[in-house]
Amino acid sequence: MNISVVGMGRWGSCIAWYCSAIKHHNVKFYGKADAPDYIRFKQSRKNDYLVLPDEIEITCDLEYAISSSDYIVVSVPAQLFRGFLREIKENVALSQRGALTNKTFILCMKGIESETGKRLTQVFYEEIGINTRVAVWVGPGHVQDFYAGRPSCMVISSLDVNLTKHLVNELNSSLIRFYYGQDLIGCEIGAAAKNVMGIAAGMLDGIDCSGLKGALMARGAREVARLIRAMGGNELTAYGLSHLGDYQATLFSEYSQNRLYGENFMRGVKSAKLAEGVDTSKAMVKLSQDYDVDLPISTAIYKMLFEKKDPKQELEAMFDRENKFEF
Repeated sequence: MNISVVGMGRWGSCIAWYCSAIKHHNVKFYGKADAPDYIRFKQSRKNDYLVLPDEIEITCDLEYAISSSDYIVVSVPAQLFRGFLREIKENVALSQRGALTNKTFILCMKGIESETGKRLTQVFYEEIGINTRVAVWVGPGHVQDFYAGRPSCMVISSLDVNLTKHLVNELNSSLIRFYYGQDLIGCEIGAAAKNVMGIAAGMLDGIDCSGLKGALMARGAREVARLIRAMGGNELTAYGLSHLGDYQATLFSEYSQNRLYGENFMRGVKSAKLAEGVDTSKAMVKLSQDYDVDLPISTAIYKMLFEKKDPKQELEAMFDRENKFEF
């Protein structure tokens, strides 16, 4: 496969390394010429997590990266995704735009557009068109673990089961065992929402209530399942790899940016970068209103982050909710 990986962050670099070093595909790795990650990779071929194989071609030419590969793997911040798609349309020559329909885009971000509540594949179809193939690659895993040879399981999903099976067969290995995703809505919502639960877990760590993570796992997955069902997906997807399966990597791992963000928030420590779950909590509240679904955990996180509500009061409010059957 000829693959272009767009986005030189932690996860993008892992995907580029994986597709080249483990799967031996032809990989081009794109970043903006003035971006620190691009400059560092161009100079040393490494970041804080890994060293790129010599076979990977590093480029800052977006049109070249898009036009020269059949498969475009995208790993950019979710809230910048729409702008990135418009950048593609601006950079790809008019004569070549029709060729986008012959390409497959694989989205590796875990987020929801915060202002609209739209899933990233919806954003993709709005900007690029419904005739171009798109899939999502989600599930548990950290670059530090994969680079050290510690395996995990992930899932690929799309609206076309044949495309899903093709991508799984091309990307599967002993390091990442892929499953066929059957529910695109559930995979996207579940993958994004787990970042909100990661912030919640970090908040529990920050107030020395880590023992509540078990309850968070159970109730968090339950509220996400309700939302997935209301949106037309399969609620069981919430208990699969895209959401519940990613909890260990997000709620407990020392590498989880969302968990660390929540912990730092509770301890009054400013985080170096914004975690994806912050904007996703905003999107979750919008979806809660749009689909009339009760999302108490996501709403509490939103209130603490955006409305500056007192964390102790929000936690107490969670325990003061009326008694009811678990399911």
